[in-house]
Amino acid sequence: AQERFEVHKEREGGETKRTVENYLPRVVIYKSRISGLLQGDMGKSSVFGEPVLDLIKSRMPVALYFGILTTILTYGVCLPLGIVKAIKHRTPIDNLSSVAIFLGYAVPGFALGALLLVYFGAYKPIFPMVGLVSEDYESMSFMGQVKDRAWHTVLPLVSYVIGSFAWMTMMMKNNLMDNLAADYVRTAVAKGVSFNRAVFRHAFRNSFIPIATSLGQLITIIVSGSLLIETVFDIQGFGLLQFRAITGPDQMLIMGTLTVASFLMVMGNVLSDLIVAFIDPRVKFH
Repeated sequence: AQERFEVHKEREGGETKRTVENYLPRVVIYKSRISGLLQGDMGKSSVFGEPVLDLIKSRMPVALYFGILTTILTYGVCLPLGIVKAIKHRTPIDNLSSVAIFLGYAVPGFALGALLLVYFGAYKPIFPMVGLVSEDYESMSFMGQVKDRAWHTVLPLVSYVIGSFAWMTMMMKNNLMDNLAADYVRTAVAKGVSFNRAVFRHAFRNSFIPIATSLGQLITIIVSGSLLIETVFDIQGFGLLQFRAITGPDQMLIMGTLTVASFLMVMGNVLSDLIVAFIDPRVKFH
């Protein structure tokens, strides 16, 4: 392996991104990487020259920051909007909101981010163009830092959430309309239960079950970050790290990010099952 590496290095003029490990037998490489992974060692990045695990750890705070904000904003807007659309079905509120959310759904997040960046960052410089903080962030007061970070967050956050508004809102609306037409809701109203109580106490809980099954996957996608959105706004998050690993190419970093993303997917599915079991009393773990 060492001889083959030296031959390749000489052929490339003394500079190469490959290492001796690239020329070892596949079985040896597999055993080395699996044993290292169990010990928290994901190898060393050939592009950044740092341990892969350290690079991932450095990007996770940004990923969690946007992941939490996006999840809160998405559910905080879509669930009430879906309820209103179900109750006000085929009214001007329902029709106008449908047009708005489907227009947002039709525009990819990265394309919207580029448009917002050009308009609000260059043409009308209201918001910062790139990054999460200003250059003088460390010298600001606490409230100044909060305001600065919030100002930098607006455009990327809008680009993150706009695509998920349509499907979640319409899912909430359609599920709630199906449950409002069910016999148990009509029976509850006939027994004297107010309409609002029937909606929120009975119909809403059953309508939320299908959405809860996708909560874990949504969190996984959000935390993993949007590769293109983070590239547009130059946000040092998990998505941009994946992008640089692919364009490197950086094999160890690609494998490390895929491993973390797969782990998040598994944990997201477990979280979805726990949420469904909490909401639906018919589901029990044995």
